[in-house]
Amino acid sequence: MSEEILVNFGPTETRVALVENGVLQEVYVERAHSKGYVGNIYKGKVVRVLPGMQAAFVDIGQERAGFIHVADIAPLNKDGVEQRSSEDADIRDLLREGQSVLVQVTKDPIGTKGARLTTHLSVSARYLVYMPNTDHIGVSNRIEDEDERERLKLLVNELAEEYKEQYPIGGFIIRTVAEGALKEELQADIPFVFRLWHDLEDSIKAAKAPSIIYEDMPLFMRTVRDLMRPNLERARIDSRESFARMQKFAKHYAPEIGARLEHYPGERPLFDLYGVENEIQKALQKKVLLKSGGYLIIEQTEAMSTIDVNTGAFVGHRNLEETIFKTNLEAAAAIARQLRVRNLGGIIIIDFIDMREEEHQRQVLRSFEKHMEKDRAKTTITGVSELGLVEMTRKRTRESLGQVLCETCPACGGRGQLKSAETICYEIFREILREARTYDNDKFLVLASQVVIDRLLDEESSNVADLEVFIERTIQFQVESMYNQEQYDIVLA
Repeated sequence: MSEEILVNFGPTETRVALVENGVLQEVYVERAHSKGYVGNIYKGKVVRVLPGMQAAFVDIGQERAGFIHVADIAPLNKDGVEQRSSEDADIRDLLREGQSVLVQVTKDPIGTKGARLTTHLSVSARYLVYMPNTDHIGVSNRIEDEDERERLKLLVNELAEEYKEQYPIGGFIIRTVAEGALKEELQADIPFVFRLWHDLEDSIKAAKAPSIIYEDMPLFMRTVRDLMRPNLERARIDSRESFARMQKFAKHYAPEIGARLEHYPGERPLFDLYGVENEIQKALQKKVLLKSGGYLIIEQTEAMSTIDVNTGAFVGHRNLEETIFKTNLEAAAAIARQLRVRNLGGIIIIDFIDMREEEHQRQVLRSFEKHMEKDRAKTTITGVSELGLVEMTRKRTRESLGQVLCETCPACGGRGQLKSAETICYEIFREILREARTYDNDKFLVLASQVVIDRLLDEESSNVADLEVFIERTIQFQVESMYNQEQYDIVLA
């Protein structure tokens, strides 16, 4: 399988695309005015404690206060090491209003919700995540080989001991990308994170709440740290300046990947060359066409996302059950890809087409689970429910692609539908009747969009004439080009 990373730079935003065999799988967007906050560390100020929710709001200097749950608060012992929080812990024993607290962002602000916070602080390197306030060494669950897990834990413990005299040891999480890594590769990470945290401690002492202590790397640098995996063929960057910065970073930090960084000087835009622009536009649509003629309908709401599978024009060659089975198999692969491209998170309900044969159900579910193994986000998938639905969760740490690139329609308010011109005409009639009973004026002036005025003067003209006779007043009309279909005003004249 061929994997490539494409890094596109513009004056106001950076975009990164992960492409597998020429097909877009993931896309990341970071805009200059609205960078992500995940990984940032703040000295915050507790503004409200909520005993009923066992949570608190913390001012970290953003537009909205961050949210922290009692489960994400780590009490420290006398040596400053994290203790496991008790299930019976009370938020009032851990935080109080006005208190300063060090917190780290685990989820970006999404919609009306502020950032999700934790006091389990960490800083990341290429292979390791360093946790200064714990002594635990853990391994990513995606490294499944037990011998490899044990080798990495022993290696990290051995390396950390070498720096015991200079720095407090702390704890580590060994990242997925460390699988198969040599001692020399891991060795570079440990002094890096130790020095980084040592510098941050000085900043923490001098900082006042609310203020930022540590800001994670920009997107293109995180690309080198987080996305450059061993099976990656190359990363193409369309900015010479940023390419040089990435090369310099890789030289000192991950020299084995420096040769796979490539500057793209072509005149044709990099995302156009790979068809990424077109795929991004498709990912903003509700309907996803399948090669067989079937299609998906993807609906995203604040509470959950739903995906409906339909056979469409695909009728199969043998029977209906075969048609349904093949459509569902194709849909399983397409859904897994769409979840990654769109970065849909939270609760996701998938309505595959009903299958009579249990073996077909098992095969479709196995196929879907296999395709989801490529997803770096943590996912949990249930079996097929009594209603024939597959329920799953996907960890949400940043806004979805639609939330980043789009905003709520000002005309429909997010409903996805507009009232018809006929409906608006009848609303206008009712409003005129209400105002005719209240005011003693000579005439009414209706201001509305072109399509509504056209209908009032054409299909509804006889109704308008009857209304004028009934209220014994004249009704005039005026097109307002800036009005959307649902907007109108009735002026007394």
